Amino acid sequence: MCEPAVADDAADRQTVLLADDNATNLQVLYRTLRDLGPRVPIARDGDTALSIASETAPDLVLLDVMLPDMEGREVAARLREDPLVKTTPVVFLTAIVTREETTPAGTEIGGHTFLAKPVEAAGLIACIDGELGGR
Repeated sequence: MCEPAVADDAADRQTVLLADDNATNLQVLYRTLRDLGPRVPIARDGDTALSIASETAPDLVLLDVMLPDMEGREVAARLREDPLVKTTPVVFLTAIVTREETTPAGTEIGGHTFLAKPVEAAGLIACIDGELGGR
């Protein structure tokens, strides 16, 4: 199963927090992200995502819209209340919209980018580059 990346071989490596309760989605997204080089802590529920965000101050949060303990929008709202991560970009992952309803790099709704599941690697990479401004 997916495990969070723990190697700290480069101090300037970015951190992308991945929060999704679906094991298959986690595996696919984790592998794609790992190949890009960031640290990738994993959360399977909202409370864990909030805890990891407070501990790691991720550069980006990829957040499933529906988690077992709370909705993604609640997690995002609580992230905005945490001074450490209040400006961290959040990208929602959802099966509620289809790829045909979004652009390849996602669609913005309510100030947050949404990516349709299943997320394609090229779209994920383009979205991350857009959210992080090429950092």
